[in-house]
Amino acid sequence: MAPLPALSRAVARSAARLPTTTTTAVRAVSSSPALRGSDSSTYQSPFRGESKSSRIPDFSKYMSKGSGAGNALFGYFMVGTLGAISAAGAKSTVQEFLVNMSASADVLAMAKVEVDLASIPEGKNVIIKWRGKPVFIRHRTAAEIDEANQVNVASLRDPESDEQRVKRPEWLVMLGVCTHLGCVPIGEAGDFGGWFCPCHGSHYDISGRIRKGPAPLNLEIPAYDFSDDGKLVVG
Repeated sequence: MAPLPALSRAVARSAARLPTTTTTAVRAVSSSPALRGSDSSTYQSPFRGESKSSRIPDFSKYMSKGSGAGNALFGYFMVGTLGAISAAGAKSTVQEFLVNMSASADVLAMAKVEVDLASIPEGKNVIIKWRGKPVFIRHRTAAEIDEANQVNVASLRDPESDEQRVKRPEWLVMLGVCTHLGCVPIGEAGDFGGWFCPCHGSHYDISGRIRKGPAPLNLEIPAYDFSDDGKLVVG
């Protein structure tokens, strides 16, 4: 083992043989001498703080210059105005929808029909058209009224008295549609002096009640009324 003085001299000789570039690189790695030798006033830290993207924008120029009560009043006014406009639009939409869905003028004209009773002589029939269906109007004689009242109601297929079928005894108003299959009966015909359906042989009496044949019910009575000026209003 070499003595310590000899080992120190060997290390010194090895350091003297190192190239200059190696010594420079070693000095560049160590930052402590540079920090100690530089001016602290010109040193810049790598941590520069906040950037422009992290700054909070200033919205002070957008703030209202008025009072809080004035701003609230303006807000209430705008809400009320928009609500009124919306209500008006909804009302107009519903009104237009109802107008389009309502019956047209020609349909309303057919809803009611007026007939001058003075033009119908006693003992005669008149046929009018109401809602696409024929309506029989009979100006009955006193003998026909007595005949209709003498019928035994209990013996009828569709029991109805003559008083239940008329508002005035001399005027009989019925739909001219056979209750069997919807045919139109012939007036002043049949075995009972009323109406007769030639299609299937149904016989109705002078009150429009079924007396013979396949029809199950009496001739239907529509809605009608008498006006003060002597007219019949059907519908």
